Amino acid sequence: MISVSDKTGIVEFAGELSGLGFEIISTGGTARAMREAGLEVTDASEVTGFPEILGGRVKTLHPHIHAAILARPDVEEQRLEMEKLGITPLEMVVVNLYPFEQTVAREGVSLEEAVENIDIGGPTMLRAAAKNHAHLAVVVNPQRYKPVIEELKAEGKISSETRINLAAEAFSHTAGYDAAIASYFNALPQVKSGLYPERLNRSYQKIQDLRYGENPQQDAAFYASSGPVKGLAAARQLQGKELSFNNLNDLNAAWEAVLEFDEPTAVAVKHANPCGVGSAANLKDAYLLAFKADPVSIFGGVLALNRPVDADAAREMSKIFLEVIAAPTFTEEAVQELKAKKDIRLLEVDPAGSGQDRFDTKTVSGGILIQTIDRDPVDVRAGEVVTERVPGEEEWAALAFAQKVVKHVRSNAIVIAGNNMTYGVGAGQMSRIGAAKIALNQAGEKARGAVLGSDAFFPFPDTVEEASRAGVTAIVQPGGSQKDRESIELCNKHNLAMVFTGRRYFKH
Repeated sequence: MISVSDKTGIVEFAGELSGLGFEIISTGGTARAMREAGLEVTDASEVTGFPEILGGRVKTLHPHIHAAILARPDVEEQRLEMEKLGITPLEMVVVNLYPFEQTVAREGVSLEEAVENIDIGGPTMLRAAAKNHAHLAVVVNPQRYKPVIEELKAEGKISSETRINLAAEAFSHTAGYDAAIASYFNALPQVKSGLYPERLNRSYQKIQDLRYGENPQQDAAFYASSGPVKGLAAARQLQGKELSFNNLNDLNAAWEAVLEFDEPTAVAVKHANPCGVGSAANLKDAYLLAFKADPVSIFGGVLALNRPVDADAAREMSKIFLEVIAAPTFTEEAVQELKAKKDIRLLEVDPAGSGQDRFDTKTVSGGILIQTIDRDPVDVRAGEVVTERVPGEEEWAALAFAQKVVKHVRSNAIVIAGNNMTYGVGAGQMSRIGAAKIALNQAGEKARGAVLGSDAFFPFPDTVEEASRAGVTAIVQPGGSQKDRESIELCNKHNLAMVFTGRRYFKH
């Protein structure tokens, strides 16, 4: 039985099967394609003795098809029953399904069109064939056509090992298909399942195996969300070695951060934290600011850019070792400049295809945590100035810059910034004062006249004390601590401006 939506290679496969003596039963467009190629095909309606009805909605849902799939020739009662009914058992089911995911991915698709692309007979045949894999082969993936033919030619049959592997692939295929349908329906505005339905159905397609995980003793693979591939999963690699687990993890952090900025910006990331961020009128200068922010940590790091990379920018980037450079595009001249660094991975990523995932997930023992991703733009000017002194225009710009960066730094997080670049980043500390000391120490003398951004409130006024001592002039933080009044009074004492946004940016 052959009935496929994706007809890639199906005529050639059917021709090989026919040459090996198989009788082919088929339906609709699949049968037509094979006949046009000169192959002999029996219509499913001839087997069932019943025509396709309801515009093709019902064509294979019939005992003469499903008994032929589910029959166990090793059970005498079933064999005799089949002989009595004149039903010949099938030896192979080759099916793939209506393109539901591709259909609902199109802009403006109607519910009616989506519903019409929900396959019923196909999944039913696949599940039946996979269940009865001990007696027949089920093929859902066109990539399996060639090895199946090779095995038939070499051995004269499909081995039990191959059949069970094909069955596993078929069950995975129907599970992913049903997950896509469930996700679509749960997202409909008229369905009241809420943001978090009682049962979460998600499906992923493997892009590639990775050499190892975070460490060599850990296995790893890269999967894309089901449906049209987007974001980093759709990135086009122009050159360089295969991406690693850590490359991808760091690149995700860098790409999410760089998309916060409208002006040309470079974000360098090391161990999932921004180590240098710079914005300027052009990409070359933005990169130089990011490099200058932390010329030590950027070495061997991942770099994300929100503008096309030209030759001037590429020439500067080629002066140090970078693991990955990701940008919307690279000019031909830029690629030539970076070609000498053959190990640098160059990735083109579509900004419009990024940030589409609504949820962030974290695995815990026995399950997952899931939350919405905070994609709201950073707006420090919407906050409340709680000090006697109001920030000046340059300070407002620096505060906005600092808070865009701090949003993507692991908590506890403090960022010292000024002149469209980071001066110091304190990440992942157990105390806020610890993060502040790291950031201020890294900034050094550049902290004088700079601003400080914090991902959460100050539990004690000690951070204000440290910032004032280093020469910081303005602070932005969420506020909400029982000690807020002490921090405000200390800012007033040292003539610091401070803004409360009421918005926390924890990132663990």
